[in-house]
Amino acid sequence: MIQMTEIDRHLMIVLGGTGDLMRRKILPALHRLSDEGPLQGKFVILAAGRRKTFDDESYREWSRDALDDAGITVEAEVSNWCEKCLHYQSVGDQETEDFERLMRRLEEVEEEHDLPGNRVFYLATPPGAFIETAERLGEVGLDQGPGWTRIVVEKPFGHDFESARELNRRIHAHFDEDQIYRIDHYLGKETVQNLLTFRFANTLFDSVWNRDRISSVQITVSEEIGVEERAEFYDSVGALRDMVQNHLTQLLTLTAMEPPAEFEADPIRDEKVKVLRCLAPLDRNLLVRGQYVNGEIDGEKVPGYREEEGVASDSDTETFAALRVYVQNWRWQGVPFVLRTGKRMSSKLSQIVINFRCPSLAIFQRHGEATINANSLILTLQPNEGFDIEFEVKRPGDALRLETESLHFRYEEAFLELPDAYETLLMDIAEGDQTLFVRADEVEEAWRTYTSMLEDPPLLYPYEPGTNGPGEAERILVPRGEACPL
Repeated sequence: MIQMTEIDRHLMIVLGGTGDLMRRKILPALHRLSDEGPLQGKFVILAAGRRKTFDDESYREWSRDALDDAGITVEAEVSNWCEKCLHYQSVGDQETEDFERLMRRLEEVEEEHDLPGNRVFYLATPPGAFIETAERLGEVGLDQGPGWTRIVVEKPFGHDFESARELNRRIHAHFDEDQIYRIDHYLGKETVQNLLTFRFANTLFDSVWNRDRISSVQITVSEEIGVEERAEFYDSVGALRDMVQNHLTQLLTLTAMEPPAEFEADPIRDEKVKVLRCLAPLDRNLLVRGQYVNGEIDGEKVPGYREEEGVASDSDTETFAALRVYVQNWRWQGVPFVLRTGKRMSSKLSQIVINFRCPSLAIFQRHGEATINANSLILTLQPNEGFDIEFEVKRPGDALRLETESLHFRYEEAFLELPDAYETLLMDIAEGDQTLFVRADEVEEAWRTYTSMLEDPPLLYPYEPGTNGPGEAERILVPRGEACPL
């Protein structure tokens, strides 16, 4: 977000370089950035993985297949990019001697490409390997180098408050906080980034962003798919850990935060942490958990969560969660923030809805057909990223009838193609900008917020696939654009 004048040439070392995340997300994003993109000529990739049978050439072939799967046509230019940019080193069983070999190899690659010793270590490994990998890097001296050193950690960052604090402690034993980039890919989405611009650069919204004018906020991240190939992992976490604690809470903090002292990484993250510290203790009566059962979507039968391969037949893991939280400060006192997420829902949607209060003066009470609906602001993160403002207009004709219309803005209409979230975040890592990355205290405060619900969760309700979750959630949700009393 905060542009720097020059990007240093560096080596990108991806631990977990043969994994699914590298194949689907990281590698295509790196290619788009460096193939005539803003990072062209700025980095070389050294992938590190457990596969002992891979060498540079076989890894490049694997990468060409991955890029082809991602829709990047494998032509001479792509093959040339793979030859120039990609290298591979096995770390076998991830013992100390494996990382000593990794250190020697990366030094060889740096010398071959005349790199100055700036390094990014991207942990695209399973979460259980984060600590071991960071410690191995530190043990062999790779926590510091001839140039700058940065380490990127994917979510989930911990399983609960204690594990997150322990993970921070163990990584901080080798890396300083200003070296650590904890990724939440939702923060790389253009609409999320522009939320701060939307709020603080427009007088129209800046002046009404408080409890006097806003009645409620609803944040939704819903998915049409089930757990798919993540079933075994998902069964150990559930919707609260997988989505609410990170993605939805990040959106909450950006929506509710105070203006930062300046548009820089730490002032922005300071204000996000303040929001978390102002959250009222959660009320378990204001949390509804759900789990999808078997049913049909568009005439096609789909299995229930407990029938998914890798899920226990008696699992009580939630695939849906809806809860109300309150921010106890002068700006938001009494305003409900509703967080909702689920799988096998009616649509794929990520959205923040700001519901405004009704007009303070009712002048249409004589006109029974002049029903007024409260205004709403809808920020859509996916699909079709953009903003909508719903407002009231008079319908043409003699009778006084009001209708709700909207103004809309879509990024793709104004700016054509948007960068992928991973492209944005990888650019920020190269620039050394931590604004869109989660700080240690922010991670711990977010986990602390949900500890009571994770330790003693309320009842689990079933819901049909293709719906909006269990009916019990209706008591948690808030209506959008509700009718105002005349």
